[in-house]
Amino acid sequence: MAKLICILCSILVLLISGGASRADDLSRFLSSLDPAELVDGATGFGPIGESTPTAPLLRDGETIGWAFLTSDFVGTTGYSGKPIHVVAAISPDAVLMGAKLVQHSEPIVLIGIPDAKMIALTESYAGLDLKAEAAAGGSAHDLDIISGATVTVMVIDDSIVRAGLKVARALGLGGLAPTTPDGPPREIDMDQMATRSWSELSGDGSIRRLTLDVGQINAAFADTGDERAIARPEKGEPDDTYIDMHAALVSVPSIGLSLLGEREYANLTKWLAPGEHAILLLGRGTYSFKGSGYVRGGIFDRFQLIQGDVSARFFDKQNRRVLDLGTPDAPSFRELDLFKIPADLGFDPAQPFRIQLLAQRAVGAIDKTFLTFDLGYALPEKYLLPAEVPEVVHSDEPSEAEAKAALWQRIWRDKTFEIGVLGVMLAILTVVFFFQMQVTRHERAYYWFRIGFLSFTLVWLGWMMNAQLSVVNLMALAGSLRSGFTWDAFLLDPLVFIQWFAVAAALLFWGRGAYCGWLCPFGALQELTNKLARWLKVPQIELPWGLHERLWALKYMIFLGLFGVSLASIQFAEQLAEVEPFKTAIILKFVRDWPFVVFAVALIVAGLFIERFYCRYLCPLGAALAIPARMRMFDWLKRYQMCGSPCQTCANECPVDAIHPTGEINPNECVNCLHCQVLYQSKSKCPQVMKTLKRRAAVGSVPPQFAKKEAAES
Repeated sequence: MAKLICILCSILVLLISGGASRADDLSRFLSSLDPAELVDGATGFGPIGESTPTAPLLRDGETIGWAFLTSDFVGTTGYSGKPIHVVAAISPDAVLMGAKLVQHSEPIVLIGIPDAKMIALTESYAGLDLKAEAAAGGSAHDLDIISGATVTVMVIDDSIVRAGLKVARALGLGGLAPTTPDGPPREIDMDQMATRSWSELSGDGSIRRLTLDVGQINAAFADTGDERAIARPEKGEPDDTYIDMHAALVSVPSIGLSLLGEREYANLTKWLAPGEHAILLLGRGTYSFKGSGYVRGGIFDRFQLIQGDVSARFFDKQNRRVLDLGTPDAPSFRELDLFKIPADLGFDPAQPFRIQLLAQRAVGAIDKTFLTFDLGYALPEKYLLPAEVPEVVHSDEPSEAEAKAALWQRIWRDKTFEIGVLGVMLAILTVVFFFQMQVTRHERAYYWFRIGFLSFTLVWLGWMMNAQLSVVNLMALAGSLRSGFTWDAFLLDPLVFIQWFAVAAALLFWGRGAYCGWLCPFGALQELTNKLARWLKVPQIELPWGLHERLWALKYMIFLGLFGVSLASIQFAEQLAEVEPFKTAIILKFVRDWPFVVFAVALIVAGLFIERFYCRYLCPLGAALAIPARMRMFDWLKRYQMCGSPCQTCANECPVDAIHPTGEINPNECVNCLHCQVLYQSKSKCPQVMKTLKRRAAVGSVPPQFAKKEAAES
């Protein structure tokens, strides 16, 4: 038993470590990067510095600059939820010599935007003068937006500029020195609670404003010289309002109480954790500062907060709408929204910051061009007090392990509700399996319970949370074994982490079916669409048992092939793993290049005629889970002696044909739908149950009329 538990724990580590590939550091990327790709004429890289992760860029042994990885210095998380890695080179004069996009997981390259376009955009940052960027707060250059990839481009732009500035200041390049706050340290006066009118707040700078009319925005686009933008001016009179945007730091008590009122301000303070702040953005006019990003993926892509080297974009969980303002003399606004500034961002409310607005204009069927405008904000001095400077015991910065732990702990706190919902799902499923005879006693009620559970798995766990497990997690095993196992990386995705632990436990108790039959969103999609097909009288295809049994082996061959390729190249194996339609059907919701969509739809169509066609014959994840599931310690599914000989009822009705003609259930293929347990208790379909009822009626233990009534009711 002890050996079995040790094996199971090892498998658990292997499974969940798949979500954590080895650390992305500068040395790994430099080993596969030709220096001449970064800067013409460069011949090599020097040793990476210990204090600052930069490598001297050499030309015939002479240092001509320094190479660095943007994700070593700033957060570079993109739309995919994973970092966008760029290696850049900086000269002694603080000018970017080159930039190379070395790795990303952005879905934009899957929906019609060539990867080469993103690479070219990244390389265009060569020649950027970081001294000018430092003087202008990072806005001295024009932002070249690619239509359809707004967020990704902004992340790349932000990471290159901010990381470059940090490297320049750390190395003292171009005369740049580490930034220091303006004046002595100050903090917000939290005891100042006086309320003020809108006119007073606007007059003293508590509320700052950016306003553009139609004439100004048309003139701004005309100044770009883009004929396509000039040919499509904003409609309306020149003095019509294009956007009138106001900003206020409402985590300051006096400002928050004035603008929100006592009740809304109380709700705000409950919403904010210690160290967090909030800004209120108000807007009216024809242009929305919120844009369409919220609808697409939960991110607001038309504005960002910038303070020195710190920048922040806001997600849907950091946003709350405001119904009305607490100041009676306030003008009316079309958009009223609160945005939470995280505590770990490094934001200082006592220092000036700006809200950068991205104004866009359609110049074609799908193409757009962009301009940026800044709304500057500085908190009035009357809200500030001199900060107490604590005695410094030691100046050591948090270790990398502490920083990683703080990051995943924050993510878990932010996803408390989602974790709770998944916990309820797993608890319900555990009760179902432990009390399966009671749950399956009433066939109709159980049928609709299963339909409801699968629907929730598909819609919430799959399409909303994107928590679909994948064989890609397992293929990353090779990389994690070479670099050493750590917990922090896979803890960054709590829903996937919890599911892997649940799968590991389920393998011991029930086999692979607990996940494949209940928690896999694509499996749920297949079963639900097949139910609909049956309701529409779509004919079902029954393959001969001999052919069906041989086709089982396909998924094991696919898994072993993918795993073997991953030992040589995880990246190539991930491309081959497109045999899984999960990314297309669940993660991207069919918004992808047509070959991927056709493949996924073809599998679903096949499933209309053969229930769970993909699960039965092609799924490498199901095969991977079936292998360790052979160690399960319990056999929960009840069978009669006559099952298989002569009775074939369960075998004929098994949705995935996992029951041999001889009556044995193949645990490698069973998805634990429990339909056989429904039949086990059926008084109208199971010969053994009907035989028992007749025998009881004959001996008088059950009156004949009641036996007939029970049979009729069933």
